[in-house]
Parts: sequence; structure tokens; C-alpha cells
Amino acid sequence: MTATVDHKVDRAPAAPVRRRPRGFYGSSNGKKAVMAVTGAVLVLFLVGHMLGNLKVFLGADSFNHYAEWLRTVGSPALPNRTLLTIAEIGLTVAVVLHMWSAVSLARRAAKARPVKYAARVKPQAGGYATRTMRYGGVIILLFVIWHLLDLTFGVVNPKGGEAMPYDRVVAGFAPDRWWVTVFYVVALAMVGLHLRHGMWSALQTLGLAHRYKALKTASTVISAVLVAGFVAVPLAVMIGVVK
Repeated sequence: MTATVDHKVDRAPAAPVRRRPRGFYGSSNGKKAVMAVTGAVLVLFLVGHMLGNLKVFLGADSFNHYAEWLRTVGSPALPNRTLLTIAEIGLTVAVVLHMWSAVSLARRAAKARPVKYAARVKPQAGGYATRTMRYGGVIILLFVIWHLLDLTFGVVNPKGGEAMPYDRVVAGFAPDRWWVTVFYVVALAMVGLHLRHGMWSALQTLGLAHRYKALKTASTVISAVLVAGFVAVPLAVMIGVVK
């Protein structure tokens, strides 16, 4: 018989896998903080933009003067559109960071829960707004693109890009273009739902959820006021109040 000898080989323990630190933005809390900050920037922009739009009710001269002021603010110390261009770049960066953070958080949540729950639990703070955030975001993006092509650059506006801002607004929401007004109303409703849910989520991130009812009501009121202010202009043009 041949004897078998077991040879034991000493193996060094496997070195632990080192994960690169994610950093502040790489963490979920960091992404939520970025969403909260960029969301606040966008809300401030919406408030200012709404107030500027409402100048259309003061007449063509007032609205056109406001539009001209946006292009010339800072002049003659700075060339025309300098501050406006800086603001546009800042808004673009805020939108990109906001959207990227939202997509990253959604992907991370999906990876953390690969198997769907057998019974769906209704989100406490989201409700209908939570279920429409994804599709609402697409509608809002399309709305922004159309808005720029219509009233900013005049590419799809009946008056063209050379017309005065007031004339572009009146032509853009004329009664025979009712479908444009309908699209604006639907898109702005999505903005309101997105804004309401976003403000509440930001307040949760900041640890203010203990005042749930008051803050949720405030989010709803602010969203409703902004939507009403934006919707007032196209509806006023469509029914002939602004002409």
C-alpha cells in the first residue's frame, strides 16, 4: 500500500478589499443635500420669473422695459447680457446637478432593493406627486425646451425672434394656439406637484419633519401660488384680457 501524505500549505489571509471613499457628494446624504440646495436656487428663480411675467398685466411698455433691463443690467460697467448669461449658466448647472442627483438616488435605491415588495406601501410624504415625479420631470423638460424656443428665441413663435417680448407672449398664447396654452397648464401642474414634493423632501433632509403638518401646508401653498402666477399669463392672453 502506498501511504498518502497530506501537505498543508500555509496561505496568507486574503487582504481586505479597500473601497474608495465616496466623498460628500458620493454619499446619499450628500446627494440629498445637493438636491435641496439646487432646488432652493430653482425655487428662487421661479419666484423671480413669475413676478417678472406678471408685469405683462401692466402693459406692453412695462413688460418690454423689464425684458430689456434683464439684458442690460450691469451696463455700462459690464457688457450687455453679462449678468444674465452668468445667471443662465448658474441655472443650467443647478438643473443638471438636481437631475443627476435625483437619478443617482433612484438607481441606488433600486440596487438596494432588487426584489420588489409583495405588497406596496404607500409613501407617507409623496402620494400622487411621488408616483408622477419621473414622468412629470420629462414633461417639465419638454416644457422648458418649448418655452425657450417659443418666447426666448422665437423659433416656433408666430412673430419670430425679432418681435418685442410682449408681442411674442400675445402671439404665443393666441386663442387659435389653444393647444400651446393647454400644454403650458399641464406642464405647470407638473411643476407644482414636483415643487410641492421637492420642498417637503428638502425639509425632511434638513431634519424639519417634526413640524410635518405646518411645513407640508406651506409647501402646498407656495407651489399653488407659483403655479397660479405662471398660469395667469397664458390664460389671460387666451381669453383676451391681455392683447
